[in-house]
Amino acid sequence: MARTQKNKATAHHLGLLKARLAKLRRELITPKGGGGGGPGEGFDVAKTGDARIGFVGFPSVGKSTLLSNLAGVYSEVAAYEFTTLTTVPGVIRYKGAKIQLLDLPGIIEGAKDGKGRGRQVIAVARTCNLILIVLDVLKPLGHKKIIENELEGFGIRLNSKPPNIGFKKKDKGGINLTATCPQSELDTETVKSILAEYKIHNADVTLRSDATADDLIDVVEGNRVYIPCIYVLNKIDQISIEELDIIYKVPHCVPISAHHRWNFDDLLEKIWDYLKLVRIYTKPKGQLPDYTSPVVLPYCKTTVEDFCMKIHKNLIKDFKYALVWGSSVKHNPQKVGKDHTLEDEDVIQIVKK
Repeated sequence: MARTQKNKATAHHLGLLKARLAKLRRELITPKGGGGGGPGEGFDVAKTGDARIGFVGFPSVGKSTLLSNLAGVYSEVAAYEFTTLTTVPGVIRYKGAKIQLLDLPGIIEGAKDGKGRGRQVIAVARTCNLILIVLDVLKPLGHKKIIENELEGFGIRLNSKPPNIGFKKKDKGGINLTATCPQSELDTETVKSILAEYKIHNADVTLRSDATADDLIDVVEGNRVYIPCIYVLNKIDQISIEELDIIYKVPHCVPISAHHRWNFDDLLEKIWDYLKLVRIYTKPKGQLPDYTSPVVLPYCKTTVEDFCMKIHKNLIKDFKYALVWGSSVKHNPQKVGKDHTLEDEDVIQIVKK
């Protein structure tokens, strides 16, 4: 691909190569079924709390120190690389939500191909709601690129939205391409050749935004996860104020010092922004609302029905209506059904049949 000129005539050929590359990469990630090995040492940790955050970074950038000082859990810290060998969990309470922090072992270049147990580490990172990429201020910014490449090679897309492409396989009728806006890269030929690479010859493809070949491949593969990510620049106690001012301008980035506990509140605030959790307070009949322990929902599932499911799945069977106070309703209180969408810090009272 590097040797091919990029122009309209070769776009078709490059699309083919990209698809082939993505396919080979996927086969690397999920090896063909071999003989079953014995039960290995477990690597992942049970999910607890309302959200899960993974610390990813090179060895010896201060991930374990950060976990120890944030969550008060002791994760072994020493002056050599790969001190942490398995996942160390910790939990913090912030604004009423329980957030699980995972200190993952350091990853190195080539982790996505299985170097240094990199595969297991990135597999755990895939299950997180937010990834904190911990970087050392003193080391070059090239490290950020390497880690991003490792994660992207494993099907994790950082700080990006899923591409707006509709894709539906069918039994017959060939490939039907509809584009709702002008496309700069994809045309019918390219789409056909990319899908042929996956042995798909009948499908409906709808492009609702200006998409690239990579976007189409992501949608066809279907195993991509889109995770928000914050770059945590550690060890700021070793640089000057002028350098700190420059660092502050980098997007999605928080400078901290894990050892001296500098700027932790800024970090927690940013984590809260990126997690987009919604807190719902409950109110028993004839009593004041309970503001100490909210029910925390992820931002995409905030209807009254989701709230009932979070408490107990039988609650929705006896559900008659709910009374809601807060910013999501016009009147306080207001009677709502189970499809009403709740907002942060609403108060709800559920009336059963």
